[in-house]
Amino acid sequence: MTTEVVPRALDGQRLDRVVAFVTGRSRAEAAALVDDGAVLVAGRVATSRSLRVSEGDELQVDLPDRAPEADLTPDPGIAVPVVHEDVHLWVIDKPAGLVVHPGAGQASGTLVHGLLARDPAIRTVGQPDRPGIVHRLDKGTSGLMLVARTDEAYERLVTMLAARQVERGYRTLVWGTPDSATGLIDAPIGRSARDRTRMAVTVGGRPARTRYEVVRTYHEPVEVTELACRLETGRTHQIRVHLASIGHRVVGDARYGGQRQSLPIDRPFLHAERLRLDHPITGEALSFTSPLPDDLTAVLASLR
Repeated sequence: MTTEVVPRALDGQRLDRVVAFVTGRSRAEAAALVDDGAVLVAGRVATSRSLRVSEGDELQVDLPDRAPEADLTPDPGIAVPVVHEDVHLWVIDKPAGLVVHPGAGQASGTLVHGLLARDPAIRTVGQPDRPGIVHRLDKGTSGLMLVARTDEAYERLVTMLAARQVERGYRTLVWGTPDSATGLIDAPIGRSARDRTRMAVTVGGRPARTRYEVVRTYHEPVEVTELACRLETGRTHQIRVHLASIGHRVVGDARYGGQRQSLPIDRPFLHAERLRLDHPITGEALSFTSPLPDDLTAVLASLR
């Protein structure tokens, strides 16, 4: 954790600009640190890039090691399942197992490498290490996601996501049966104090809201429940963390305690099945659905 005090020259400046200045990271990297809940101002997690700081404020930044510069060589061998394409954006139906963008754990073979092979011009759209990416799906999560192809679309999509103007629906399977057939989990999410690679419900985290509705409950051979979930915010691992926090871990989720031998599956049962929004440039109403992939369908078929 890096600790700095805001100097007089930065009094009244935006938080992301100040973080970039005191850490020597780019503005995009600084904004990502704020988004990930890695920046504290006066001991509290900051929730807004545009927060104005004051001279003498103490900043604490959980600064990760700088990853090697990403090799963004286009890779036409990466299959990119496109369900919608226009000059401004793509809608991708990402398969489980495909990493979205290069990082410390994977330098090549990502969705971004495949996208660059389809359109090299997106290299300058958005953040340098994740061109075009406006929101992510975890490696083990399948389903629909948006990718911007122009700067204008990128900026508007980021704004729309922050303003909850993009509807994102997920299908999941959890252990046990929730007490209520519908519910809203409204609990802040931040980095776990015990393990910084994990997220957790924490008092100092960023606001996070997940709605869920029971689709079907199964009792044999184990008790599990199929849920439809809708994100009202988009925090890292949000659905997985929220459902674990109420005692209903996602089946197959090894990181958050949902992997059990009684119902074996080699990835979290989590699929982004629905995406609805107004086109960021034209305003046209767009709606997409993605059926459950075969591995998840097979799990449901094994239940009664």
